[in-house]
Amino acid sequence: MSRFESMTNVDGAITRTADARVPVLDRGFLYGDSIYEVFRTYGGIPLFYDEHWQRFQNSAALIRMNIGMSQDELTEAIRATIAATGAPQVGTDVYVRYVVTRGEGPVDLFPSPELQTRYVIIVRPVPVWNPVFYSRGVTAAIAATRRNPSSALDPNIKGGNYLNNVLGVMDARALGTDDCVMLNDAGLVTEASNSNVFFVIDNELVTPAQTAGNLRGLTKAALHEACRAHGLATLECDVPAAELPRATECFLTSATREVMPVVSLRLLDGDLVRFPEGGGALTRRAAGYYKEYVAEYLRTHERLALF
Repeated sequence: MSRFESMTNVDGAITRTADARVPVLDRGFLYGDSIYEVFRTYGGIPLFYDEHWQRFQNSAALIRMNIGMSQDELTEAIRATIAATGAPQVGTDVYVRYVVTRGEGPVDLFPSPELQTRYVIIVRPVPVWNPVFYSRGVTAAIAATRRNPSSALDPNIKGGNYLNNVLGVMDARALGTDDCVMLNDAGLVTEASNSNVFFVIDNELVTPAQTAGNLRGLTKAALHEACRAHGLATLECDVPAAELPRATECFLTSATREVMPVVSLRLLDGDLVRFPEGGGALTRRAAGYYKEYVAEYLRTHERLALF
């Protein structure tokens, strides 16, 4: 009987993920000198596939890296990796993470122009989140660790150096919560550990502005479009931490989480802001609109199917 097994492709060598190897002198390992994207499939169709590629190209430009392969070449490598997992036979959807590192070279911060980039494609099952995260919601805490300032490391570089976010989520877990919400040095909300965050404040659906220092989330952008198509206004603006006690709803968005409600947010002073279990009225509307948006996207992008 066919079964699914996670597989990884390193420069064309496809192996079981547990057996995949990258040299220790690879700059992605030594310095986090790499970029990546993650997408999931629905019925074999990759969600926001072209948009992910465009953001990948932008990350490469921001760190002055030559990707070293075209989108068509990447697509064929992804198809081959997915085929090796058994997903097409099993009929299961997949999570795909593709990475390009600046390559292998001397232990030197300066990247030699002669370096050859390396690609890594990881194919795994789509993450299955705890159902309680939707029926009740996740708990979150404002992290003591502040988000890197954009002037130091542009958050729109979707790169391999995630230590800032790692420390943030460690702060949250130490407080007994599921995830963190990170502030910048000015005390403005930026994002969660690996997702964008929305609030309902004064009956308005708001999310932090790009100027606060957060990744241009593709799910967030899709949610804006989905809500506005149904007459539900969304606003990108500064969200000071001081305003969070007035928030009445909160949710996270990402490629794998979709729209995930937050049931409570612990503030830096220890106070707890509580939100409706399973999401309030606007959270539920936004989640429904997003599902409709995804269904329409899949209907009109069948040509992109990877298996």
